[in-house]
Amino acid sequence: MKNKSVQNITKIAMFAAIIAVCSIISIPLPSGIPVTLQTFAIALTGFLLGWKNGTISVAVYLAIGAIGIPVFSGFTGGFAKLFGVTGGYLWGFLGMAALCGIAANKNKALTIILSILGLAVCHGFGTLQFAFVSGSSPLEAFIIASAPYLIKDVVSVVIAYVLAIAVQKALQLRKVQN
Repeated sequence: MKNKSVQNITKIAMFAAIIAVCSIISIPLPSGIPVTLQTFAIALTGFLLGWKNGTISVAVYLAIGAIGIPVFSGFTGGFAKLFGVTGGYLWGFLGMAALCGIAANKNKALTIILSILGLAVCHGFGTLQFAFVSGSSPLEAFIIASAPYLIKDVVSVVIAYVLAIAVQKALQLRKVQN
């Protein structure tokens, strides 16, 4: 039992680190919302760790960033980032990880639906907070801060899903060989 707990804690920490690395690599855009690999990392975390541990891993990542360690996009950190123009996306990552985690190991149709719903939660939180902080309407916020990223984010989730399947198969093969 103890060994399983240590393994879970290690996986949670490792994926929080993966999210941080994928967040730091960013391309700034005039909207204030950079292009990052965050959605890829969040989806991968959910698919591989499941809803509970995936969500915990994202919460650890957010907590680390909130205390000021520069793990958010553009090598930034601090509590204020959670309430700035990009903060809604950060909060939305919790729901996205949970839904991708629920989608893991389900039939393809359900996986697609839950993954899209996860992206919708992330973009919904992001758009609403962007609108509130920037003083724009929700429609303007969607056009500026969400729509330009949708194709990239859908592709990111698909790649994360394919990679998660490959990792799971490799781990199963390794167990069989041992």
